[in-house]
Amino acid sequence: MSKTSEGPSAYSYGGLMAAPQPARAAGGGAFLSAGAALLGSVVLGLAGGLIWSAVAPQPVYVVVSRGSADVVNPETSAFITADLWYCLIGIIGGLIIGIASYRLAIRRYGPVPMVAVLGGSVLAGLAARWVGQDLGLAQFNSKLAVSHVGALLHAPPVLGANGPGILWPAVAFWPLAACAVPAGLLLFASWRDRQNPPPASVPQWPT
Repeated sequence: MSKTSEGPSAYSYGGLMAAPQPARAAGGGAFLSAGAALLGSVVLGLAGGLIWSAVAPQPVYVVVSRGSADVVNPETSAFITADLWYCLIGIIGGLIIGIASYRLAIRRYGPVPMVAVLGGSVLAGLAARWVGQDLGLAQFNSKLAVSHVGALLHAPPVLGANGPGILWPAVAFWPLAACAVPAGLLLFASWRDRQNPPPASVPQWPT
């Protein structure tokens, strides 16, 4: 009497069941990619701040007394132009964050890197403001303290003339652009999958 022996692994109906991925490895990869997205966003924000300080126009001030200066041309457009440059850099930087994060992390790991993109892009906007404005103001104030009356000084770009009413809307360009890209790509992929459903698999019956 012959006996049939089963293989070391159980039979999977139709050969359609894929081996499950280890939850711990997948979770570790998700958090690792989220950390990379967060760190990369901050670095890009620092670079954006350096670019902003380099390309934004710098208004000219004249020293009127020790530690005090007035703008030479009160009707200068340098202030609003600096805001526009910051917003433009924020849009470009946000798009770079969104595209890179989608291709390297979000498409594979889902919502965890997306949260990192949101938080990292906000930090990127604040980092750009800190590098382009706050560090420049510190240097400007140091020169102002030792300059003589009548000296001309170039001031760094100041976002919204340092008013709180325009600060957050300008910083928001970073997260808006960063989150719009992966959200749009995910919606497009979902629409494409609905338009082109995968063909039904034919079950493989054992012989």
